[in-house]
Amino acid sequence: MVGRDRRCPQLLVRALQRVEARLRLLSGSESTQLLQILGDGMWSEPPASFGLNSSNGVSHRGARLGWSALRSQWEGFTVLQDRAQSFGSEELVLFSSTQGDWNDIDSIKKKDLHHSRGDEKAQSMETLPPGKVRWPDFNQEAYVGGTMVRSGQDPYARNKFNQVESDKLRMDRSIPDTRHDQCQRKQWRVDLPATSVVITFHNEARSALLRTVVSVLKRSPPHLIKEIILVDDYSNDPEDGALLGKIEKVRVLRNDRREGLMRSRVRGADAAQAKVLTFLDSHCECNERWLEPLLERVAEDRTRVVSPIIDVINMDNFQYVGASADLKGGFDWNLVFKWDYMTPEQRRSRQGNPVAPIKTPMIAGGLFVMDKLYFEELGKYDMMMDVWGGENLEISFRVWQCGGSLEIIPCSRVGHVFRKQHPYTFPGGSGTVFARNTRRAAEVWMDEFKHFYYAAVPSARNVPYGNIQSRLELRKKLGCKPFKWYLDNVYPELRVPDHQDIAFGALQQGTNCLDTLGHFADGVVGIYECHNAGGNQEWALTKEKSVKHMDLCLTVVDRSPGSLIRLQGCRENDSRQKWEQIEGNSKLRHVGSNLCLDSRTAKSGGLSVEVCGPALSQQWKFSLNLQQ
Repeated sequence: MVGRDRRCPQLLVRALQRVEARLRLLSGSESTQLLQILGDGMWSEPPASFGLNSSNGVSHRGARLGWSALRSQWEGFTVLQDRAQSFGSEELVLFSSTQGDWNDIDSIKKKDLHHSRGDEKAQSMETLPPGKVRWPDFNQEAYVGGTMVRSGQDPYARNKFNQVESDKLRMDRSIPDTRHDQCQRKQWRVDLPATSVVITFHNEARSALLRTVVSVLKRSPPHLIKEIILVDDYSNDPEDGALLGKIEKVRVLRNDRREGLMRSRVRGADAAQAKVLTFLDSHCECNERWLEPLLERVAEDRTRVVSPIIDVINMDNFQYVGASADLKGGFDWNLVFKWDYMTPEQRRSRQGNPVAPIKTPMIAGGLFVMDKLYFEELGKYDMMMDVWGGENLEISFRVWQCGGSLEIIPCSRVGHVFRKQHPYTFPGGSGTVFARNTRRAAEVWMDEFKHFYYAAVPSARNVPYGNIQSRLELRKKLGCKPFKWYLDNVYPELRVPDHQDIAFGALQQGTNCLDTLGHFADGVVGIYECHNAGGNQEWALTKEKSVKHMDLCLTVVDRSPGSLIRLQGCRENDSRQKWEQIEGNSKLRHVGSNLCLDSRTAKSGGLSVEVCGPALSQQWKFSLNLQQ
């Protein structure tokens, strides 16, 4: 400390002494409760016992004033503590009473009343930058009113969700606290870094965008929100974002042309002033204590990229529904994101600590927190990707293969409006844009395993993906691991086709898939709605012409039409188990009987073989055809 300004540590000690003095007014159990509440940042109301216990001699009004003072000083303490860390001081003793007479209760009560009145006055008179307002003072009616759906208009037309229902809601509406009970009792570090929240949008419904911003400000400790950066990706009406720039801590950047999600996020990240970045979609609502669990994990390890559990905001009625905490992000070989349920073993291992972080192979991409410098070191986003799609795949591969990790944090909950289609247009079509972006990710990160993607999506081969040299050089510079390491260590649940397989995955007929129905040897098979989770719906057609599920094969016991198909142990050269694809790989014909796999008897007992014909009940398609 020699030669350094000692003022910050001294201020910190004084702040702590004042907190300690007020806590001495309470019983031991009450002070413990208050410490937890203060440490958790739950500022809004004092606990019921605070000031209502006649033994401490504080009136109900005095209790509220005292709570305001205590709250204010604790907030000041957390700011001072952050500043004091730069001194590296080891002489700061928490709750030290080395200076002053802190047992003078009457004096403290008088100071409480004086300071609380001063705090209330200061809060109401605190100067904001010119033109800025606090979020409770923002005029929601004026902002949303001009863009509301008129009578006779389709409420889904603009945003592909029910805008009428969205516009009815208050900007600070209450939502259910969907966290696990353990999360509500958990204490978080008080020395967490502040974050810059980056929200990109294009023609977003004003009511949804406003609720996103307000939920961040309302449900986050103020000192942890450095700023909210809104990146307007060339919306039709510039005032969608510009008007929100009046709200405290909100900055608005507007693109002068359409850039898409990835380049817009990078622009926001480049402008961010905090050391931690938080990316959110523009139709979210943050839940209670959503931010601290995310920041804590990043503060402990800057190579962690963390995401909340994403609750569901119903696109029709905007009801807020809690999502399962037993899910991880994943994908099939078509490289489309999906949610995977944890295995029974994984769920059992978490019973002792159900709120522990969840390692996830992939993040959904819309909502995550990441160290800013690490974001930059890791290559930000692929700036050659357009509009939307594939970016979550690319950043997930990159983080894992280049030394980082992805986690879902159960104690953090953020609601998200999930839509069935995009409300905006894609130059060249959404399918082409998604295929181009996905090809870029596959070509850079998947090594030889990219061929399984092309087997699943043959049309992608015809979509140009541009120059990827800079991303390949980035991978080499970072010393990233091969994709096989990712499959072996991060996503072993993803089944890799065997070299003997000529077709693989789900065997689909419309929206239904061939399913074991949970049966084993000598059981029948049927069809069930496709769930894209493998399991009972995962099959392979081998070079030996067997249709396999694990070590069981489809077997024709009776070679007459209408005979039910059985599952039996696979045997080499068993003619009852030989199948081949015909008519452009659209049918499966049993070689020995010349009959075709048919689902017409599925409801009455199981799948059968029938005389081959044009019936839709004989149309089957593997999700991967490796012969193409």
